[in-house]
Amino acid sequence: MGVRPLDLLDLDDLLSEQERGARALGRRVADDHVRPAVAEWYENGDVPVRELAIEFGKAGLFGMHLSGYDLGGSTTVALGLACMELEAADSGIRSLVSVQGSLVMYAIWRYGSEEQKLRWLPELAAGRSIGCFGLAEPDHGSDPTGMSTRATRDGDDWILDGVKTWILNAPIADVAIVWAKAEKGVVGFVVPTDVTGYTAREISHKMSLRASSTGEISLAGVRLPDSARLPGARSLMAPLSCLTEARLSIIWGVLGAARDCLDTALDYAGTREQFGRPIAGFQLTQAKLADMALELQKGFLLALHLGRRRDASDRPLRPEQISVGKLNNVREAIKIARQCRTIMGGNGILSEYPVMRHASNLESVLTYEGTSEIHQLSIGQKLTGLNAFAH
Repeated sequence: MGVRPLDLLDLDDLLSEQERGARALGRRVADDHVRPAVAEWYENGDVPVRELAIEFGKAGLFGMHLSGYDLGGSTTVALGLACMELEAADSGIRSLVSVQGSLVMYAIWRYGSEEQKLRWLPELAAGRSIGCFGLAEPDHGSDPTGMSTRATRDGDDWILDGVKTWILNAPIADVAIVWAKAEKGVVGFVVPTDVTGYTAREISHKMSLRASSTGEISLAGVRLPDSARLPGARSLMAPLSCLTEARLSIIWGVLGAARDCLDTALDYAGTREQFGRPIAGFQLTQAKLADMALELQKGFLLALHLGRRRDASDRPLRPEQISVGKLNNVREAIKIARQCRTIMGGNGILSEYPVMRHASNLESVLTYEGTSEIHQLSIGQKLTGLNAFAH
């Protein structure tokens, strides 16, 4: 038996004991609470989010990189390693942790009032409350500057009107972070989902991320006091900074999906015999395995570099730096999943193996929180100094 893919370069030597502990925690939670049933959840298009959230809360996975308010106060790298293990089980499960911790909780932690922080952060961290993040709209996905959702002052209150779509956890959320255009720019609100005028519906018939709950939010004259507004959020840069936090989890997470595919293909190739010997002994198969392992190492080193830079500074990473990580790691992860399927032949499409499920999930990850094309343009703008997004 050979070494596992991430052992080729002894990459563990680059991690601290605390970071390895976070990885072990993520793996233990995934093994205990996700892997035994995730194939069934995926096939049925249903997942026990509330039960999982309580277990994840007990483990300290939600907002583990945030400090204060009884939060973990860990590092971005530690969170990333935990997310890598969760996504090795399923991308939808890692998405739950990313949305709860790096979008919803981060928005409140970074831009919220003290009252909002005390009200929501402990509940969200414990998994007793579920949050969602309402930015994308039916006609405004890649271009949030064109959002149609409006926030209008009415005396001391605000009135919200609009629609948000492709919102993870929307059908079951207790609280939503909603972004809207006001007279003086983009503002954010902490919206309890039981307020009058707020409705959410499940988006069904998904062929990807089936082990997750995704929905559409409708806001019809939702009246909120000014205390629901995120006081520190004064422009579009606020929600974009939340996306930066979540994209770091994606950059790490997809490595887990890729590694799980590669581990599965390695094990399969070692036992599957054709022409009188295991297919792992054929040159073409070994060439595929070597190329995939190489890309996995490179992706890990890129994620580690970005995570270290984030942990060394209170400032967010620059947009083009995040774009490099998201573009490369998701693109290579989906290539690895597809290549692993070829090694496994027809058996690669069976649900008893995770490869096709990972490949299908990664199609969504390739799109959400910035498509590959958008990230290419972000990098291109930095390289050339020219904006190619719109003319």
